[in-house]
Amino acid sequence: MARVIHEFDNPDTFVAGAIGLPGERTFYLQVIDGRRSFSVSLEKEQVSLLAARILEMIAGRTSSQAKPGGSALDLPLVEEFRVGVLGLAFSNEENLVIVEAQAIAENSENLLDEDEEEGPDLLRVQLKIDAAFEFATGAQAVVSAGRPPCPFCGMVLDPTGHVCPRANGYRR
Repeated sequence: MARVIHEFDNPDTFVAGAIGLPGERTFYLQVIDGRRSFSVSLEKEQVSLLAARILEMIAGRTSSQAKPGGSALDLPLVEEFRVGVLGLAFSNEENLVIVEAQAIAENSENLLDEDEEEGPDLLRVQLKIDAAFEFATGAQAVVSAGRPPCPFCGMVLDPTGHVCPRANGYRR
């Protein structure tokens, strides 16, 4: 299958969002540039780690005008693919954060080189530092809006609680 690379350079909007009730949410990355919109689904942990790594990467580089994110998904959305592998890079020359999200594919655990003609589809978004900060802080807010993690084991807490393996409980 021919590989399609969807590229966005400094898009109008790049957000992480979720649809559904806590515990049943589906997470998305959505990029909008003009009339062009592209959405992919991924796991909550992928959103959380992506946001954390972006903030580590740009620490001390944001301008005084950088503001925390909080934009919502533009609905209705169409899921183009489910993300399997995420990639993150920083261009020192251009001061850009580059996010790559590769579709799930059989036998593909690593991000493929961009010049490969065959392989899973890829979403590539290049962001200025302040836009990356806005995305990452907004993504962290989306992730934290769900069920809180157990302070001992990190598993999510249901309203009824859970059996914690680190607090004299056990996990089956």
